[in-house]
Amino acid sequence: MRTEPKTEATTTEATATEATTTAGAAARLHERYREVVRPALMQEFGYKNQLEVPRLEKIVVNMGVGEAVQDAKKMDAAVADLTAITGQHPVVIRARQSIATFKLRKNMPVGCKVTLRRTRMYEFLDRLITVALPRVRDFRGVSPRSFDGRGNYALGLKEQLVFPEINYDQVDAVRGMDIIIVTTAATDAEAKALLRGFDMPFVN
Repeated sequence: MRTEPKTEATTTEATATEATTTAGAAARLHERYREVVRPALMQEFGYKNQLEVPRLEKIVVNMGVGEAVQDAKKMDAAVADLTAITGQHPVVIRARQSIATFKLRKNMPVGCKVTLRRTRMYEFLDRLITVALPRVRDFRGVSPRSFDGRGNYALGLKEQLVFPEINYDQVDAVRGMDIIIVTTAATDAEAKALLRGFDMPFVN
């Protein structure tokens, strides 16, 4: 059976479908914040004004690629993985200084990161909580102690394969990543309540 090549119309349709799915996931989580999470936080912490209620500000996803020092193609693969996972092209992080012990020279690429806001931020958080984390081997929940004292939360994933956007057969190496969830919360308790409202699976 002969497979018809993709036409421009087909590609455009696929892109539109993907955009609609992304927007739908983001809208779902944002709506949950407005209708469920925000009222619950106002009641729990006694906020007088909706503007006082903590909210998500941005999510930073960082992937270290130390092996890129020896093989530049490793960085290209990492950039492709992070783009597929987040839907946004990452910024390449370069060394600020030379370290002879590691054969590292100033300005050499050592990692990549993406900063997600608004629609992509909500969409990524939705997939992280509902799809990626449950696929982590022997997953029992995330640590409730990974707040920084200023209302921000950090978690690490050991491999990018927990995201279904990554094709196992096309992965050249297993790479971990750090995910920083930045909120407007003044305290860790408020930030934890905010994330729990989005069903972040904290260990009891």
